[in-house]
Amino acid sequence: MKNRVTPKQTNPVWPARAGLAAALLLASASSHAIEFGPDGMFSLTGFAEATVGLQGNYCLKCQVADSGVSKQIKAADAIIPGKSYKTVDTTFWQVQPYLGAKYNLGGGYELSGLLSQRWRDATVDGAAVETRYGGTVDVPDYWYDKSIALRHEDYGSVRIGSMTTRAWSVADYPYGTNVGVSEAWASSGAGYGMLANAIRVNTRNFDVADGDLFLELTYDQGNTKFTRLKPAFYELYAQYHKGDLVVDAMYQDATNGGAGAWGHAPFSGVTPYSLDDSFVATNGNQFGSNKQSIAMIMARYQYNAQIEISGGIRRNYWNGADVVFNPATKWTTAFNVDYTNPFATSNPGYSAVSADVMLGLRYRMDKWTFSTGMVYLGTADTKNPSDRGQNNSAVINTFGAKYNYAKGLQLEGTVGMVHYAKQGLSPMSMPGNASFSNVDSRIATDGNWLTVGLVYSF
Repeated sequence: MKNRVTPKQTNPVWPARAGLAAALLLASASSHAIEFGPDGMFSLTGFAEATVGLQGNYCLKCQVADSGVSKQIKAADAIIPGKSYKTVDTTFWQVQPYLGAKYNLGGGYELSGLLSQRWRDATVDGAAVETRYGGTVDVPDYWYDKSIALRHEDYGSVRIGSMTTRAWSVADYPYGTNVGVSEAWASSGAGYGMLANAIRVNTRNFDVADGDLFLELTYDQGNTKFTRLKPAFYELYAQYHKGDLVVDAMYQDATNGGAGAWGHAPFSGVTPYSLDDSFVATNGNQFGSNKQSIAMIMARYQYNAQIEISGGIRRNYWNGADVVFNPATKWTTAFNVDYTNPFATSNPGYSAVSADVMLGLRYRMDKWTFSTGMVYLGTADTKNPSDRGQNNSAVINTFGAKYNYAKGLQLEGTVGMVHYAKQGLSPMSMPGNASFSNVDSRIATDGNWLTVGLVYSF
């Protein structure tokens, strides 16, 4: 019977350069948006990306357990003996449209709505990759945006519905995307990235210390069918802008979301099934409460017209999750578990704290933009006697070039590399053992990749 995991805990086949998000869309929306309806009430924007590449040190289906089994389950640790890794060719595509609407209510008020979804897929050596969910929708059952908002020019705004968190979306763009580490930076760590039942309140800009300060609070109630393990998500976001310096800070505090280290994860409940809320095993065990949090600060500075410097630091906290399995839903919870006691009726999860760092540099020259980015996923501090990756760390580097070929069309190329401190389970901040680079830390400590492609935004 298969132990399952929170969506997208498995390893994506595309490397770090794939998380382009809405970067070019947002950068060019004002000039390429398709407007229609009375007084341009509706707008359609979006982007499409396609790449081909070479991936080194890739091992296809090397894990003994099914690829859907979380790295937090001990059964997923083993590698098939005699399996070798090699260089493979890859393809990748993704597309995401945004349909927006706005209506001026008068008196400084504006009513707006936004609808957006993403589709993506990939191949390795010409063969379709085993998809994460059996389809091309990025995260099934979750929208990137499906919300309405009321805004006043003097007071701020209120938005309700499905939306992405600031910790994921801002880390993804502009920080990670601009220097080729969007997936490695935004989709790692103890945070969550997608909300389905959220309310977001933000202020207007305040004049503070000769700069502009923007504040925002987001709350999500998760799956309301969980009553014993009631979910609650809070995110506080602040941005300070002064001249050529922008500082973004956010704090997430989440109770009873799915345990994991995928910063893009949707927030719902401790499992996707409300039946698990009242489940009691024959030995009396139940699914336990889960708590995770992140504190992150990032900054970018435009040194001159050509050079931009960026960086960020993040603190992750997990309270850990015991191993509990419900045969009715076929769902298992586990995070940072001690497996040293073979007679334990329920292997216990341990709390852990880690820190991650991002650095980036961009140089613009006419139609060209050159960049380099680095992400360090650090070791974790935990009392768990089992080695669950807390003693490993990873450094991911990229070097990229982009060329503005035509209006809305950009050509891009990226060289990337990864280095693990040791061979074994990947660092605590990584959702899988081969996440972000496709180099499995249980097989090799180093690897690299090369991709070229194009992005069209409208």
